[in-house]
Amino acid sequence: MSGAAAAGAYEGEHTYETGFRKAIITITVIVAAMLELIDTTIVNVAINHISGNLGASIEDVSWVVTSYAIANVIIIPLSGFLGNLLGRRTYFIGSILLFTLASLLCGMADNIWTLVFFRFIQGIGGGALLPTSQAILYETFRPEERGTATGIFSMGLVLGPTVGPLLGGYLVDYLSWEWCFFVNIPVGLLASWAAFTFIREPKVSHKVKKIDWAGIGLLAVGIGSLQFILERGESKDWFATPYITWFTLIAIVSLVAFVWWELHTEHPAVDLSVLGRSKNLAIAAVLTFIVGYGLYGTLFVFPVFVQRLLGFTAVLTGLVLFPSAMLTGAISMPLGFALQKGASPKLLMAFGMATFMLFSWELGQQTMQSGASEFFWILLLRGLALGFIFIPVTMLAVTGLHGRDIGQATGLNNMVRQLGGSFGIAITNTYIAKRVAAHRADLISSISPFDHEAVLRLEAIGQTMQTSGSLSPVDASNAAMRALEGTVMAQSHHLAYMDAFMLIALLFLCCLPLLLFIREEKGSGEGTGGGH
Repeated sequence: MSGAAAAGAYEGEHTYETGFRKAIITITVIVAAMLELIDTTIVNVAINHISGNLGASIEDVSWVVTSYAIANVIIIPLSGFLGNLLGRRTYFIGSILLFTLASLLCGMADNIWTLVFFRFIQGIGGGALLPTSQAILYETFRPEERGTATGIFSMGLVLGPTVGPLLGGYLVDYLSWEWCFFVNIPVGLLASWAAFTFIREPKVSHKVKKIDWAGIGLLAVGIGSLQFILERGESKDWFATPYITWFTLIAIVSLVAFVWWELHTEHPAVDLSVLGRSKNLAIAAVLTFIVGYGLYGTLFVFPVFVQRLLGFTAVLTGLVLFPSAMLTGAISMPLGFALQKGASPKLLMAFGMATFMLFSWELGQQTMQSGASEFFWILLLRGLALGFIFIPVTMLAVTGLHGRDIGQATGLNNMVRQLGGSFGIAITNTYIAKRVAAHRADLISSISPFDHEAVLRLEAIGQTMQTSGSLSPVDASNAAMRALEGTVMAQSHHLAYMDAFMLIALLFLCCLPLLLFIREEKGSGEGTGGGH
Protein backbone atom coordinates (compact mmCIF):
# COMPACT_ATOMS: atom_id res chain seq x y z
CA MET A 1 0.00 0.00 0.00
CA SER A 2 1.12 3.54 -0.65
CA GLY A 3 2.04 6.02 1.99
CA ALA A 4 -1.11 7.96 1.21
CA ALA A 5 -3.11 5.41 3.08
CA ALA A 6 -3.20 5.43 6.81
CA ALA A 7 -3.10 2.38 9.03
CA GLY A 8 -6.45 1.34 10.38
CA ALA A 9 -8.13 -0.19 13.33
CA TYR A 10 -6.85 -3.73 12.82
CA GLU A 11 -3.26 -3.08 13.89
CA GLY A 12 -1.73 -3.29 10.43
CA GLU A 13 -4.10 -5.94 9.02
CA HIS A 14 -6.14 -3.36 7.13
CA THR A 15 -5.28 -0.07 5.45
CA TYR A 16 -7.78 2.76 5.08
CA GLU A 17 -7.60 5.26 2.24
CA THR A 18 -7.08 9.01 2.51
CA GLY A 19 -7.02 12.07 0.27
CA PHE A 20 -7.67 11.98 -3.47
CA ARG A 21 -7.84 8.18 -3.74
CA LYS A 22 -10.44 8.05 -0.98
CA ALA A 23 -12.57 10.69 -2.74
CA ILE A 24 -12.42 8.90 -6.11
CA ILE A 25 -13.30 5.53 -4.55
CA THR A 26 -16.25 7.14 -2.77
CA ILE A 27 -17.56 8.73 -5.98
CA THR A 28 -17.05 5.47 -7.91
CA VAL A 29 -18.98 3.24 -5.53
CA ILE A 30 -21.83 5.76 -5.17
CA VAL A 31 -22.12 6.06 -8.96
CA ALA A 32 -22.15 2.25 -9.27
CA ALA A 33 -24.83 1.93 -6.59
CA MET A 34 -26.94 4.62 -8.26
CA LEU A 35 -26.69 2.82 -11.62
CA GLU A 36 -28.37 -0.19 -10.02
CA LEU A 37 -30.99 1.88 -8.17
CA ILE A 38 -31.87 4.05 -11.16
CA ASP A 39 -32.39 0.96 -13.30
CA THR A 40 -34.92 -0.47 -10.84
CA THR A 41 -37.34 2.35 -11.78
CA ILE A 42 -36.17 3.95 -15.05
CA VAL A 43 -37.87 1.33 -17.26
CA ASN A 44 -41.28 1.69 -15.56
CA VAL A 45 -42.11 4.87 -17.50
CA ALA A 46 -41.09 3.25 -20.80
CA ILE A 47 -43.36 0.19 -20.60
CA ASN A 48 -45.99 1.56 -23.01
CA HIS A 49 -43.31 2.61 -25.53
CA ILE A 50 -41.58 -0.80 -25.37
CA SER A 51 -44.94 -2.50 -25.84
CA GLY A 52 -45.72 -0.51 -28.98
CA ASN A 53 -42.23 -0.71 -30.46
CA LEU A 54 -41.73 -4.46 -29.95
CA GLY A 55 -45.35 -5.42 -30.58
CA ALA A 56 -45.77 -7.05 -27.15
CA SER A 57 -48.61 -7.00 -24.65
CA ILE A 58 -48.29 -4.96 -21.45
CA GLU A 59 -48.24 -8.22 -19.47
CA ASP A 60 -45.31 -9.52 -21.53
CA VAL A 61 -43.46 -6.21 -21.19
CA SER A 62 -43.92 -6.30 -17.42
CA TRP A 63 -41.46 -9.23 -17.46
CA VAL A 64 -38.77 -6.65 -18.26
CA VAL A 65 -39.29 -5.34 -14.72
CA THR A 66 -39.93 -8.76 -13.13
CA SER A 67 -36.83 -10.46 -14.57
CA TYR A 68 -34.57 -7.68 -13.28
CA ALA A 69 -36.11 -7.86 -9.80
CA ILE A 70 -35.77 -11.67 -9.63
CA ALA A 71 -32.10 -11.54 -10.68
CA ASN A 72 -31.47 -8.78 -8.13
CA VAL A 73 -32.98 -10.57 -5.19
CA ILE A 74 -31.10 -13.81 -6.00
CA ILE A 75 -27.66 -12.24 -6.35
CA ILE A 76 -27.79 -9.67 -3.51
CA PRO A 77 -27.47 -12.13 -0.58
CA LEU A 78 -24.73 -14.03 -2.45
CA SER A 79 -22.61 -10.90 -2.92
CA GLY A 80 -20.64 -11.42 0.29
CA PHE A 81 -19.83 -15.01 -0.69
CA LEU A 82 -18.93 -14.13 -4.29
CA GLY A 83 -16.81 -11.19 -3.11
CA ASN A 84 -14.83 -13.56 -0.88
CA LEU A 85 -14.58 -16.15 -3.68
CA LEU A 86 -13.37 -13.81 -6.44
CA GLY A 87 -11.98 -10.93 -4.40
CA ARG A 88 -14.20 -7.94 -3.67
CA ARG A 89 -12.43 -5.61 -6.12
CA THR A 90 -12.52 -8.15 -8.97
CA TYR A 91 -16.15 -9.01 -8.29
CA PHE A 92 -17.12 -5.33 -8.19
CA ILE A 93 -15.41 -4.49 -11.50
CA GLY A 94 -16.78 -7.62 -13.16
CA SER A 95 -20.30 -6.77 -12.03
CA ILE A 96 -20.07 -3.23 -13.44
CA LEU A 97 -18.83 -4.57 -16.78
CA LEU A 98 -21.55 -7.26 -16.90
CA PHE A 99 -24.20 -4.64 -16.09
CA THR A 100 -22.82 -2.32 -18.80
CA LEU A 101 -22.65 -5.04 -21.47
CA ALA A 102 -26.18 -6.20 -20.63
CA SER A 103 -27.39 -2.59 -20.90
CA LEU A 104 -26.00 -2.41 -24.44
CA LEU A 105 -27.66 -5.72 -25.37
CA CYS A 106 -30.98 -4.62 -23.83
CA GLY A 107 -30.99 -1.50 -25.98
CA MET A 108 -30.24 -3.58 -29.09
CA ALA A 109 -32.96 -6.19 -28.42
CA ASP A 110 -35.38 -6.61 -31.32
CA ASN A 111 -38.03 -8.71 -29.56
CA ILE A 112 -39.52 -8.78 -26.09
CA TRP A 113 -38.08 -12.09 -24.87
CA THR A 114 -34.56 -11.18 -25.94
CA LEU A 115 -34.98 -7.99 -23.93
CA VAL A 116 -36.29 -9.96 -20.92
CA PHE A 117 -33.28 -12.32 -21.07
CA PHE A 118 -30.69 -9.54 -21.23
CA ARG A 119 -32.58 -7.63 -18.54
CA PHE A 120 -32.15 -10.69 -16.27
CA ILE A 121 -28.40 -10.67 -17.01
CA GLN A 122 -28.36 -6.94 -16.25
CA GLY A 123 -30.03 -7.70 -12.92
CA ILE A 124 -27.30 -10.21 -12.04
CA GLY A 125 -24.63 -7.58 -12.63
CA GLY A 126 -26.63 -4.79 -11.01
CA GLY A 127 -27.69 -6.78 -7.96
CA ALA A 128 -24.07 -7.07 -6.86
CA LEU A 129 -23.36 -3.34 -7.08
CA LEU A 130 -25.34 -2.17 -4.06
CA PRO A 131 -23.99 -4.46 -1.29
CA THR A 132 -20.49 -4.56 -2.76
CA SER A 133 -20.37 -0.75 -3.07
CA GLN A 134 -21.44 -0.45 0.54
CA ALA A 135 -18.85 -2.98 1.73
CA ILE A 136 -16.04 -1.25 -0.22
CA LEU A 137 -17.10 2.12 1.19
CA TYR A 138 -16.96 0.81 4.76
CA GLU A 139 -13.53 -0.70 4.11
CA THR A 140 -12.31 2.62 2.69
CA PHE A 141 -13.36 4.66 5.75
CA ARG A 142 -12.09 4.09 9.27
CA PRO A 143 -14.66 2.63 11.73
CA GLU A 144 -14.98 6.02 13.46
CA GLU A 145 -15.85 7.58 10.07
CA ARG A 146 -18.64 5.16 9.22
CA GLY A 147 -21.29 7.73 10.05
CA THR A 148 -19.97 9.88 7.22
CA ALA A 149 -19.72 6.86 4.93
CA THR A 150 -23.31 5.90 5.73
CA GLY A 151 -24.50 9.45 5.05
CA ILE A 152 -22.79 9.45 1.65
CA PHE A 153 -24.16 6.02 0.75
CA SER A 154 -27.69 6.95 1.84
CA MET A 155 -27.71 9.87 -0.61
CA GLY A 156 -27.36 7.42 -3.48
CA LEU A 157 -29.80 5.02 -1.86
CA VAL A 158 -32.63 7.56 -1.93
CA LEU A 159 -31.68 9.59 -5.03
CA GLY A 160 -31.45 6.55 -7.32
CA PRO A 161 -35.08 5.34 -7.27
CA THR A 162 -36.30 8.96 -7.49
CA VAL A 163 -34.05 9.98 -10.38
CA GLY A 164 -35.06 6.87 -12.37
CA PRO A 165 -38.60 7.90 -13.40
CA LEU A 166 -37.55 11.52 -14.07
CA LEU A 167 -34.58 10.50 -16.23
CA GLY A 168 -36.64 7.78 -17.92
CA GLY A 169 -39.42 10.25 -18.70
CA TYR A 170 -37.03 12.66 -20.40
CA LEU A 171 -35.25 9.92 -22.37
CA VAL A 172 -38.51 8.38 -23.59
CA ASP A 173 -40.08 11.75 -24.45
CA TYR A 174 -37.08 13.22 -26.27
CA LEU A 175 -35.09 10.19 -27.53
CA SER A 176 -36.41 6.61 -27.37
CA TRP A 177 -36.89 3.78 -24.87
CA GLU A 178 -33.55 2.22 -25.90
CA TRP A 179 -31.76 5.16 -24.29
CA CYS A 180 -33.03 4.01 -20.88
CA PHE A 181 -30.35 1.32 -21.34
CA PHE A 182 -27.75 3.07 -23.52
CA VAL A 183 -27.37 5.85 -20.92
CA ASN A 184 -25.66 3.30 -18.61
CA ILE A 185 -22.82 2.54 -21.03
CA PRO A 186 -20.50 5.58 -20.67
CA VAL A 187 -21.15 5.78 -16.93
CA GLY A 188 -20.48 2.06 -16.48
CA LEU A 189 -17.24 2.16 -18.47
CA LEU A 190 -15.97 5.18 -16.53
CA ALA A 191 -16.89 3.57 -13.19
CA SER A 192 -15.15 0.30 -14.09
CA TRP A 193 -11.99 2.18 -15.12
CA ALA A 194 -11.98 4.17 -11.87
CA ALA A 195 -12.55 0.99 -9.84
CA PHE A 196 -9.70 -0.80 -11.63
CA THR A 197 -7.36 2.17 -11.12
CA PHE A 198 -8.09 3.21 -7.55
CA ILE A 199 -9.77 0.42 -5.54
CA ARG A 200 -7.41 -2.02 -3.83
CA GLU A 201 -8.16 -5.53 -2.67
CA PRO A 202 -8.23 -5.66 1.16
CA LYS A 203 -5.09 -7.04 2.78
CA VAL A 204 -7.26 -9.17 5.01
CA SER A 205 -8.48 -11.84 2.60
CA HIS A 206 -11.14 -14.44 3.39
CA LYS A 207 -10.84 -16.91 0.55
CA VAL A 208 -13.63 -19.44 0.14
CA LYS A 209 -12.40 -22.96 0.87
CA LYS A 210 -15.43 -24.77 -0.55
CA ILE A 211 -18.31 -23.60 -2.74
CA ASP A 212 -21.72 -24.17 -1.15
CA TRP A 213 -23.57 -25.27 -4.29
CA ALA A 214 -26.54 -26.63 -2.32
CA GLY A 215 -27.02 -23.35 -0.46
CA ILE A 216 -26.72 -21.31 -3.65
CA GLY A 217 -29.25 -23.54 -5.42
CA LEU A 218 -31.78 -23.45 -2.57
CA LEU A 219 -31.46 -19.68 -2.25
CA ALA A 220 -31.86 -19.09 -5.99
CA VAL A 221 -34.94 -21.31 -6.21
CA GLY A 222 -36.52 -20.03 -2.97
CA ILE A 223 -35.89 -16.31 -3.36
CA GLY A 224 -36.53 -16.41 -7.11
CA SER A 225 -39.88 -18.16 -6.56
CA LEU A 226 -40.86 -15.72 -3.81
CA GLN A 227 -40.03 -12.71 -5.96
CA PHE A 228 -41.99 -14.23 -8.86
CA ILE A 229 -45.05 -14.68 -6.60
CA LEU A 230 -44.85 -11.09 -5.37
CA GLU A 231 -44.41 -9.69 -8.88
CA ARG A 232 -47.12 -11.74 -10.62
CA GLY A 233 -49.51 -12.88 -7.88
CA GLU A 234 -51.94 -9.96 -7.90
CA SER A 235 -52.43 -9.95 -11.68
CA LYS A 236 -53.09 -13.72 -11.58
CA ASP A 237 -55.59 -13.54 -8.67
CA TRP A 238 -53.08 -15.14 -6.30
CA PHE A 239 -53.93 -18.70 -5.26
CA ALA A 240 -56.80 -18.98 -7.72
CA THR A 241 -54.04 -19.66 -10.25
CA PRO A 242 -52.48 -23.14 -9.76
CA TYR A 243 -48.91 -22.22 -10.69
CA ILE A 244 -48.87 -19.39 -8.12
CA THR A 245 -49.79 -21.99 -5.48
CA TRP A 246 -47.02 -24.29 -6.70
CA PHE A 247 -44.43 -21.51 -6.68
CA THR A 248 -45.53 -20.63 -3.13
CA LEU A 249 -44.93 -24.21 -1.96
CA ILE A 250 -41.58 -24.29 -3.75
CA ALA A 251 -40.55 -20.99 -2.11
CA ILE A 252 -41.52 -22.16 1.40
CA VAL A 253 -39.78 -25.55 1.13
CA SER A 254 -36.65 -24.10 -0.51
CA LEU A 255 -36.23 -21.23 1.96
CA VAL A 256 -36.79 -23.42 5.03
CA ALA A 257 -34.27 -25.93 3.66
CA PHE A 258 -31.87 -23.06 2.85
CA VAL A 259 -31.96 -21.68 6.41
CA TRP A 260 -31.43 -25.15 7.92
CA TRP A 261 -28.59 -25.95 5.53
CA GLU A 262 -26.77 -22.64 5.97
CA LEU A 263 -26.86 -22.98 9.76
CA HIS A 264 -25.42 -26.51 9.65
CA THR A 265 -22.93 -26.52 6.77
CA GLU A 266 -19.27 -25.76 7.46
CA HIS A 267 -18.82 -23.27 4.60
CA PRO A 268 -22.15 -21.47 4.04
CA ALA A 269 -22.73 -19.28 0.99
CA VAL A 270 -24.70 -16.88 3.21
CA ASP A 271 -23.46 -16.82 6.79
CA LEU A 272 -26.75 -16.48 8.70
CA SER A 273 -24.89 -16.88 11.99
CA VAL A 274 -23.87 -13.22 11.70
CA LEU A 275 -27.45 -12.40 12.77
CA GLY A 276 -26.76 -14.22 16.04
CA ARG A 277 -23.45 -12.44 16.55
CA SER A 278 -25.04 -9.02 16.01
CA LYS A 279 -28.45 -8.46 17.60
CA ASN A 280 -28.49 -4.97 16.13
CA LEU A 281 -28.13 -6.43 12.63
CA ALA A 282 -31.19 -8.60 13.26
CA ILE A 283 -33.20 -5.56 14.41
CA ALA A 284 -31.84 -3.49 11.52
CA ALA A 285 -33.01 -6.19 9.11
CA VAL A 286 -36.58 -5.97 10.45
CA LEU A 287 -36.55 -2.17 10.31
CA THR A 288 -35.02 -2.22 6.82
CA PHE A 289 -37.81 -4.52 5.64
CA ILE A 290 -40.41 -2.07 6.99
CA VAL A 291 -38.64 0.92 5.44
CA GLY A 292 -38.39 -0.91 2.10
CA TYR A 293 -42.10 -1.69 2.33
CA GLY A 294 -42.99 1.95 2.99
CA LEU A 295 -40.49 3.47 0.54
CA TYR A 296 -41.32 1.30 -2.46
CA GLY A 297 -45.00 0.98 -1.51
CA THR A 298 -45.48 4.76 -1.64
CA LEU A 299 -43.07 5.15 -4.58
CA PHE A 300 -45.23 2.67 -6.50
CA VAL A 301 -48.63 4.06 -5.47
CA PHE A 302 -47.92 7.80 -5.72
CA PRO A 303 -46.99 7.98 -9.45
CA VAL A 304 -49.94 5.77 -10.41
CA PHE A 305 -52.29 7.92 -8.31
CA VAL A 306 -51.20 11.30 -9.67
CA GLN A 307 -50.87 10.14 -13.30
CA ARG A 308 -54.08 8.12 -13.60
CA LEU A 309 -56.38 10.24 -11.47
CA LEU A 310 -54.87 13.73 -11.43
CA GLY A 311 -53.43 13.81 -14.96
CA PHE A 312 -49.75 14.34 -14.09
CA THR A 313 -47.22 13.52 -16.82
CA ALA A 314 -44.29 11.18 -16.10
CA VAL A 315 -41.88 14.13 -16.17
CA LEU A 316 -44.04 16.23 -13.82
CA THR A 317 -44.31 13.27 -11.44
CA GLY A 318 -40.52 12.96 -11.38
CA LEU A 319 -40.12 16.70 -10.82
CA VAL A 320 -42.54 16.59 -7.89
CA LEU A 321 -40.64 13.68 -6.30
CA PHE A 322 -37.15 15.08 -6.91
CA PRO A 323 -37.00 17.83 -4.22
CA SER A 324 -37.73 15.33 -1.46
CA ALA A 325 -34.81 13.19 -2.63
CA MET A 326 -32.58 16.28 -2.69
CA LEU A 327 -33.58 17.05 0.89
CA THR A 328 -32.57 13.53 1.92
CA GLY A 329 -29.23 14.05 0.21
CA ALA A 330 -28.73 17.42 1.89
CA ILE A 331 -29.25 16.06 5.42
CA SER A 332 -27.40 12.76 4.93
CA MET A 333 -23.89 14.05 5.66
CA PRO A 334 -24.84 16.10 8.75
CA LEU A 335 -26.78 13.14 10.15
CA GLY A 336 -23.87 10.78 9.51
CA PHE A 337 -21.53 13.22 11.25
CA ALA A 338 -23.97 13.53 14.17
CA LEU A 339 -23.98 9.74 14.58
CA GLN A 340 -20.17 9.74 14.62
CA LYS A 341 -20.29 12.27 17.43
CA GLY A 342 -22.56 10.05 19.52
CA ALA A 343 -26.11 11.02 18.52
CA SER A 344 -28.65 8.37 19.50
CA PRO A 345 -29.71 6.17 16.55
CA LYS A 346 -32.89 5.34 18.47
CA LEU A 347 -33.98 8.96 18.67
CA LEU A 348 -33.07 9.70 15.05
CA MET A 349 -35.00 6.66 13.81
CA ALA A 350 -37.97 7.43 16.07
CA PHE A 351 -38.18 10.93 14.59
CA GLY A 352 -37.78 9.54 11.06
CA MET A 353 -40.45 6.86 11.45
CA ALA A 354 -42.88 9.33 13.05
CA THR A 355 -42.26 11.77 10.19
CA PHE A 356 -42.78 9.06 7.57
CA MET A 357 -46.00 8.13 9.33
CA LEU A 358 -47.10 11.80 9.12
CA PHE A 359 -46.14 11.90 5.42
CA SER A 360 -48.26 8.82 4.63
CA TRP A 361 -51.16 10.16 6.70
CA GLU A 362 -51.05 13.52 4.89
CA LEU A 363 -51.04 11.76 1.51
CA GLY A 364 -54.12 9.91 2.68
CA GLN A 365 -55.96 13.23 3.10
CA GLN A 366 -55.52 14.48 -0.48
CA THR A 367 -58.41 15.06 -2.88
CA MET A 368 -58.98 14.80 -6.63
CA GLN A 369 -58.30 18.55 -6.82
CA SER A 370 -54.84 18.39 -5.19
CA GLY A 371 -52.03 19.81 -7.30
CA ALA A 372 -48.24 19.76 -7.48
CA SER A 373 -47.90 22.57 -4.93
CA GLU A 374 -49.75 20.56 -2.25
CA PHE A 375 -47.65 17.46 -2.89
CA PHE A 376 -44.40 19.45 -2.81
CA TRP A 377 -44.63 20.13 0.93
CA ILE A 378 -45.97 16.69 1.80
CA LEU A 379 -43.16 14.96 -0.10
CA LEU A 380 -40.58 17.06 1.73
CA LEU A 381 -41.73 15.19 4.85
CA ARG A 382 -40.82 11.98 3.03
CA GLY A 383 -37.35 13.30 2.22
CA LEU A 384 -36.80 14.36 5.83
CA ALA A 385 -38.04 11.02 7.16
CA LEU A 386 -35.91 8.84 4.89
CA GLY A 387 -32.74 10.65 5.89
CA PHE A 388 -33.46 10.13 9.58
CA ILE A 389 -34.31 6.44 9.02
CA PHE A 390 -31.89 5.17 6.38
CA ILE A 391 -28.67 6.51 7.83
CA PRO A 392 -29.02 5.19 11.41
CA VAL A 393 -30.46 1.82 10.31
CA THR A 394 -27.76 1.33 7.65
CA MET A 395 -25.02 2.17 10.14
CA LEU A 396 -26.68 -0.01 12.78
CA ALA A 397 -26.47 -3.03 10.47
CA VAL A 398 -22.64 -3.00 10.35
CA THR A 399 -21.82 -1.59 13.78
CA GLY A 400 -19.27 -3.80 15.51
CA LEU A 401 -18.63 -5.95 12.42
CA HIS A 402 -15.34 -6.36 10.55
CA GLY A 403 -13.93 -8.08 7.47
CA ARG A 404 -16.11 -10.68 5.77
CA ASP A 405 -18.96 -10.05 8.24
CA ILE A 406 -19.44 -6.59 6.69
CA GLY A 407 -19.97 -8.15 3.26
CA GLN A 408 -22.45 -10.66 4.70
CA ALA A 409 -24.30 -7.94 6.65
CA THR A 410 -24.61 -5.54 3.71
CA GLY A 411 -25.79 -8.37 1.45
CA LEU A 412 -28.44 -9.49 3.95
CA ASN A 413 -29.59 -5.95 4.66
CA ASN A 414 -29.93 -5.04 1.00
CA MET A 415 -31.79 -8.28 0.26
CA VAL A 416 -34.21 -7.57 3.10
CA ARG A 417 -34.83 -4.04 1.79
CA GLN A 418 -35.45 -5.40 -1.71
CA LEU A 419 -37.88 -8.01 -0.36
CA GLY A 420 -39.58 -5.37 1.79
CA GLY A 421 -40.09 -3.29 -1.33
CA SER A 422 -41.46 -6.27 -3.25
CA PHE A 423 -43.87 -7.10 -0.43
CA GLY A 424 -44.82 -3.42 -0.20
CA ILE A 425 -45.67 -3.19 -3.91
CA ALA A 426 -47.48 -6.55 -4.05
CA ILE A 427 -49.52 -6.09 -0.87
CA THR A 428 -50.34 -2.45 -1.63
CA ASN A 429 -51.42 -3.33 -5.16
CA THR A 430 -53.67 -6.14 -3.91
CA TYR A 431 -55.05 -3.99 -1.11
CA ILE A 432 -55.93 -1.20 -3.56
CA ALA A 433 -57.73 -3.65 -5.86
CA LYS A 434 -59.80 -4.98 -2.94
CA ARG A 435 -60.60 -1.50 -1.64
CA VAL A 436 -61.62 -0.27 -5.12
CA ALA A 437 -64.19 -3.08 -5.28
CA ALA A 438 -65.44 -2.32 -1.76
CA HIS A 439 -65.73 1.44 -2.35
CA ARG A 440 -67.45 0.90 -5.70
CA ALA A 441 -70.05 -1.31 -4.03
CA ASP A 442 -70.59 1.29 -1.29
CA LEU A 443 -70.95 4.17 -3.76
CA ILE A 444 -73.32 2.26 -6.04
CA SER A 445 -75.47 1.22 -3.09
CA SER A 446 -75.86 4.89 -2.17
CA ILE A 447 -77.25 5.73 -5.63
CA SER A 448 -80.99 5.07 -5.47
CA PRO A 449 -83.80 5.84 -7.94
CA PHE A 450 -85.52 7.35 -4.92
CA ASP A 451 -82.60 9.73 -4.29
CA HIS A 452 -83.98 12.96 -5.74
CA GLU A 453 -80.58 14.68 -5.95
CA ALA A 454 -78.97 11.72 -7.77
CA VAL A 455 -81.86 11.51 -10.25
CA LEU A 456 -81.65 15.23 -11.01
CA ARG A 457 -77.88 15.02 -11.53
CA LEU A 458 -78.23 12.05 -13.89
CA GLU A 459 -80.94 13.83 -15.86
CA ALA A 460 -78.80 16.97 -16.12
CA ILE A 461 -75.88 14.94 -17.51
CA GLY A 462 -78.20 13.29 -20.04
CA GLN A 463 -79.67 16.59 -21.16
CA THR A 464 -76.21 18.10 -21.60
CA MET A 465 -75.11 15.18 -23.77
CA GLN A 466 -78.34 15.27 -25.76
CA THR A 467 -78.05 18.97 -26.59
CA SER A 468 -74.29 18.92 -27.30
CA GLY A 469 -74.00 15.67 -29.24
CA SER A 470 -77.20 15.17 -31.26
CA LEU A 471 -77.98 12.01 -29.27
CA SER A 472 -81.40 10.48 -28.91
CA PRO A 473 -82.93 10.54 -25.40
CA VAL A 474 -82.15 6.81 -24.96
CA ASP A 475 -78.53 7.18 -26.16
CA ALA A 476 -78.08 10.27 -23.99
CA SER A 477 -79.42 8.39 -20.96
CA ASN A 478 -77.02 5.48 -21.60
CA ALA A 479 -74.11 7.90 -22.05
CA ALA A 480 -75.05 9.58 -18.78
CA MET A 481 -74.99 6.20 -17.01
CA ARG A 482 -71.53 5.49 -18.45
CA ALA A 483 -70.33 8.90 -17.29
CA LEU A 484 -71.73 8.20 -13.82
CA GLU A 485 -69.98 4.82 -13.76
CA GLY A 486 -66.72 6.56 -14.71
CA THR A 487 -67.17 9.02 -11.86
CA VAL A 488 -67.90 6.19 -9.43
CA MET A 489 -64.76 4.30 -10.52
CA ALA A 490 -62.59 7.41 -10.25
CA GLN A 491 -63.89 8.07 -6.73
CA SER A 492 -63.45 4.40 -5.81
CA HIS A 493 -59.82 4.46 -6.95
CA HIS A 494 -59.18 7.72 -5.14
CA LEU A 495 -60.55 6.37 -1.86
CA ALA A 496 -58.59 3.12 -2.30
CA TYR A 497 -55.31 5.00 -2.79
CA MET A 498 -56.03 7.05 0.30
CA ASP A 499 -56.66 3.84 2.26
CA ALA A 500 -53.32 2.45 1.05
CA PHE A 501 -51.43 5.51 2.28
CA MET A 502 -53.20 5.31 5.65
CA LEU A 503 -52.31 1.61 5.95
CA ILE A 504 -48.61 2.39 5.49
CA ALA A 505 -48.88 5.11 8.15
CA LEU A 506 -50.44 2.56 10.52
CA LEU A 507 -47.64 0.07 9.80
CA PHE A 508 -44.97 2.60 10.81
CA LEU A 509 -46.90 3.46 13.97
CA CYS A 510 -47.10 -0.21 14.97
CA CYS A 511 -43.36 -0.72 14.38
CA LEU A 512 -42.13 2.18 16.51
CA PRO A 513 -41.82 -0.08 19.63
CA LEU A 514 -39.13 -2.12 17.83
CA LEU A 515 -36.73 0.75 18.46
CA LEU A 516 -36.78 -0.09 22.16
CA PHE A 517 -34.82 -3.29 21.43
CA ILE A 518 -31.88 -1.48 19.82
CA ARG A 519 -28.75 -1.86 21.90
CA GLU A 520 -26.85 1.41 22.16
CA GLU A 521 -23.38 0.90 23.56
CA LYS A 522 -21.10 3.66 24.66
CA GLY A 523 -18.82 4.51 21.78
CA SER A 524 -21.08 3.13 19.09
CA GLY A 525 -20.55 6.30 17.16
CA GLU A 526 -16.98 5.13 16.65
CA GLY A 527 -18.05 1.87 15.18
CA THR A 528 -17.46 -0.28 18.21
CA GLY A 529 -20.90 -0.90 19.45
CA GLY A 530 -23.48 -3.50 19.16
CA GLY A 531 -23.48 -7.01 18.16
CA HIS A 532 -20.70 -8.71 20.16
